[in-house]
Amino acid sequence: MPGCVIHGAGDLRVEDVPVPRPGPGEVLVAVRYGGVCGSDLHYWRHGGVGDFRLREPMLLGHEVVGTVVAYGSPDARGPAAGTSVAVHPATPCGVCPECVDGRRNVCRDTRYLGSAARFPHVQGGFAARIVVPAGQLRALPAGLGARRAALAEPLSVALHAVRRAGDLAGRQVLVTGAGPIGCLVVAAAKAAGAAHVTVTDLLPAALEYARAAGADTLVRADDPDDPGWPVEVDAAVEASGVAAGLDTCLRLVRRGGVVVQLGMLPQGRSPFAGNLLVSREIELRGAFRFDGEFDDALRLLAAEPAFDALVSAVVPVRDAESAFALAADRGRSCKVLLDFGAAPVA
Repeated sequence: MPGCVIHGAGDLRVEDVPVPRPGPGEVLVAVRYGGVCGSDLHYWRHGGVGDFRLREPMLLGHEVVGTVVAYGSPDARGPAAGTSVAVHPATPCGVCPECVDGRRNVCRDTRYLGSAARFPHVQGGFAARIVVPAGQLRALPAGLGARRAALAEPLSVALHAVRRAGDLAGRQVLVTGAGPIGCLVVAAAKAAGAAHVTVTDLLPAALEYARAAGADTLVRADDPDDPGWPVEVDAAVEASGVAAGLDTCLRLVRRGGVVVQLGMLPQGRSPFAGNLLVSREIELRGAFRFDGEFDDALRLLAAEPAFDALVSAVVPVRDAESAFALAADRGRSCKVLLDFGAAPVA
């Protein structure tokens, strides 16, 4: 069967890989769509994400939806064969201090699909068939198709970031970066009751996707004279992953406001206006992945057809490299999906 395997920076291959067999407590899933994430692009371009570096070939992908094929043991519990499902990509250890404290998203020993954070790496979901723990499956709510459901993982990331920002009801919010995650942060903030969401980016096309997600004001990040710049905001989410975005958030959030760093900053040190943290008593909070937000994301996707506008292309898996090139061009795309639906399986 076809699988998208990364061997190193710039070395993405669609290879024939073995069809896995589920063991006790596991389930075989026929993958329909896989969303190309920013971390997948980092592995493709740079051979790693932040401090997580490739040390062996790895199946990419953690934004996966498909259909239940079979369980590895008769006592396994989960959606029946033939059910359309989304796959929660994380398997926390359940025993570390973070898991015990209810913060499983920062588990120190988690397994996450398509991640080089540990060795051997955790193989990902970009294959026609995958095996995952049965507890990672979520049946799609009524009315939610697989194409839109493929946004569940990145929307979960956005929901977690918005919750890290605190109560946004009636608040003014800034989002720096209008990539797929930034656009979904806009949607999550509006769902949380934000009164006004301003989004900044360098690319007009990206800003138009943010408008489709519900942004109230669009600002060119490289234009200091853009009339859309807010005087101040109550909370800001930095979703671009560049130090300039964090600096913007710190300078525009009000005294006592909250800044959430969601975008993964480059490896090493990042300069920012740290003095403002002190003089304005700003709270700077990190946001990493998600946990229970996955179920909330599926419910929100089922209720809101407008999310369809953020899926800009669906590309057959055999053309994976062109899909990655398209996903990397934010002037032409928002969320790009790989389609495994017609992929042959021996």
